[in-house]
Amino acid sequence: MRGFFDPRQLKHAPRQELHNGAFVAHADVPLRAESVAAALPGLEPPGDHGEAPILGVHDAGYVDFLKNGARLWAEAGRPGEAIGYVFPVVGRRPIALSRIDALVGRYSYDAGTPLTPDAWEASYWSAQCALSALDAVLAGDRNAFALARPPGHHAGRDYMGGYCYLNYAAVTAQAARDAGVERVAILDIDYHHGNGTQHIFWERGDVFYASIHADPATDYPFYWGHADEAGEGEGAGKTLNLPLAQGADLGVYRAAQTRALDAIAGFDPGLIVVSFGADTFVDDPISRFRLETPDYAVLGTDIAARGWPGVIVMEGGYAGEALGRNVASFLSGFA
Repeated sequence: MRGFFDPRQLKHAPRQELHNGAFVAHADVPLRAESVAAALPGLEPPGDHGEAPILGVHDAGYVDFLKNGARLWAEAGRPGEAIGYVFPVVGRRPIALSRIDALVGRYSYDAGTPLTPDAWEASYWSAQCALSALDAVLAGDRNAFALARPPGHHAGRDYMGGYCYLNYAAVTAQAARDAGVERVAILDIDYHHGNGTQHIFWERGDVFYASIHADPATDYPFYWGHADEAGEGEGAGKTLNLPLAQGADLGVYRAAQTRALDAIAGFDPGLIVVSFGADTFVDDPISRFRLETPDYAVLGTDIAARGWPGVIVMEGGYAGEALGRNVASFLSGFA
């Protein structure tokens, strides 16, 4: 399987995040990408598809903020990294804003996703990795892998959060549609619900979104990912959420994935995008499922057995050195 990685992802190194009432060391460290790259020799540099595919999913004003926000924060004399502290709640009037303090709140939904000076570049080249993986699949490869960091599935059309700035799975799905794939499915198997991906395609009938994740009654992102969320308008019935209790092991998880794959089969996609997060690992420091390294090969095999062409995009996974082994195990199931 071809895979794509750009070392500019390593430049993004947020120092801290607000978690449980205190600032703590940030979990999304460069070691995550380094671990995966070391376990997958032969990763290729991506091609540059420009900003057009990104703007096919994300708001232009938001993209401009990602590109310039860190500089505006520094020019305003703010110490440290740009991080929101005032957030507009639903129903507040739309208004043109120029003050960076307001912009950070306008374009984010949590205080765990600082906009570093390198967040845009790392996210941009992660998106290019995903688009290059799509190119490979559209050219005839059965599957391809994009090593992407920071992760992407929490990012919405015009907001960042959950360590995510650009939504690579959404960008890939839209690019596939633009290339003529009639129906695209996204299977999200990260520990956390991909609220940004769900939001982007909530009213779309041409993209099916299925997510297996920790129950948002107990886990981030709390406000999205409940079992009764199924889409609206043309997207009614095109979203499937399968929340699981903390402590889920392979048996529980595999049964949920089978339900998701059966639902996707009913949608009959021409291509599947897999948002793969290895934070379902038993030793992940911020998650509470109990998958072991060999389990990922089983899950990968089950997905591959369905026969759909697939782009696998890296999402979460914070167990440091073990991350590379877990990703390699998952990809081995597609061999």
